[in-house]
Amino acid sequence: MAIDGDLKIVTGNSNPALAQEIADYIGVALAECQVNRFKDGEVQINIGESVRGSNVFIIQPTSAPVNEHLMELLIMVDALKRASARAINVVIPYYGYARQDRKARARDPITAKLVANLLEKAGATRVICMDLHAGQIQGFFDIPLDHLIGMPILADYFLDKQLEDPVVVSPDMGGVTRARQFAERLGAPLAIIDKRRPAVNVAQVMNIIGDISGKTAILIDDMIDTAGTITAGARELLNRGAKGVYACCIHPVLSGDGVQRLQNSEIKEVVVTNTIALPEHKRIDKIRVLSVAELIAEAIIRVHTQRSISQLFD
Repeated sequence: MAIDGDLKIVTGNSNPALAQEIADYIGVALAECQVNRFKDGEVQINIGESVRGSNVFIIQPTSAPVNEHLMELLIMVDALKRASARAINVVIPYYGYARQDRKARARDPITAKLVANLLEKAGATRVICMDLHAGQIQGFFDIPLDHLIGMPILADYFLDKQLEDPVVVSPDMGGVTRARQFAERLGAPLAIIDKRRPAVNVAQVMNIIGDISGKTAILIDDMIDTAGTITAGARELLNRGAKGVYACCIHPVLSGDGVQRLQNSEIKEVVVTNTIALPEHKRIDKIRVLSVAELIAEAIIRVHTQRSISQLFD
């Protein structure tokens, strides 16, 4: 499909490789935009071409360092608004602060809502996200939000592997809906790990609901951060009779000792996507990265041509 010159794609420093892959698929060049720093660390944006009257899409996951990339995004939105862009579509493959979506304790902030407010106030006219940690974040915005689902990409990968006797395992009760949909795509049964968190980033497996004995388990989550939950779950699955364990997620946050935990675990393979750019020191042999560029590019084309995005998942 021929794309008119009104569509422009810009990127910050968070994941330029993904932005380039998206632009290549659509068949447009990345707009000239430099994101630098002043000596004191302030973000400096320089948009090197006219965007007046254009439908602009900013590709910028707010991954680590979260505050740096979020500030880049806000300033890019402001720069585009002041340059008279017709529409400013913020594409956030990974939405930072998504886990702070409610008050779990007294005096907790709801930072996911604060980020939504900041984006709207800066001038964003639409948001495109992937696999939000909490679905209610969609309601934090008073501008259109398109929520893309990466799970079919993971499912197609495992269907091609043709694993023997697979069982899909949710690492906690909160991920059951995602795991059930994944299991339906694979035509596999579902199991659930019942866990508790005695402290932040500490998980203890209490029980496993479902039959995993003699089966190949596939753990699925929206993100892997410190990998404590996934590795503890894999260990318990093997102890209780699973013959092998794979793991997959959309967002490879992999902070702290996460990569080392995965490397030292008995998980055969960890399948992730490129919503977050993985530096070389995190690209261990056990991690397989799938691309979401085609999905995001198709969503951008459909937004630009005013066609349905939901049909991508039919």
